[in-house]
Amino acid sequence: MTSDVTTGRLGSAPMSATRSADPARTVPMWRTALVACVAAAVATTAIAAAARSAGVAVEIDDQPIPLLGFTQLTLLFSAIGVLLAAALRRWAPAPKRTFLAVTGVLLALSVVPDLLVSATTGTRLTLIATHLVAAAIVVPLVAGRLPARTR
Repeated sequence: MTSDVTTGRLGSAPMSATRSADPARTVPMWRTALVACVAAAVATTAIAAAARSAGVAVEIDDQPIPLLGFTQLTLLFSAIGVLLAAALRRWAPAPKRTFLAVTGVLLALSVVPDLLVSATTGTRLTLIATHLVAAAIVVPLVAGRLPARTR
């Protein structure tokens, strides 16, 4: 059975009268953002744990980076990215394009400290991997919820 979109009744309406589910209209931005932030936090924490179990000393200046630190910072900076997306959705004429450009620049800048810290190559690569993986999860999911144009 199909539903008639114009009347809201169940019946045998032709396929042209039914509406396909558009995720941009059916799932709220906050829900997608929450899933993206949590998934990125889990992924970065798993990367750090895997690196440790593989023998990488995940530490800076001989001080170990706590696993919970990966979780917390990923959640914090992912949330900042979501707030950026919400602001751009409201005020930018091309929110999706602007979000992708800004997050690309921020991702590149986020890797700079990883290259400059006093750490082993393994630690640096682990830190860079966490940035790339978090961005690979959050940016496409959030960008997919943004309109190409607002005006």
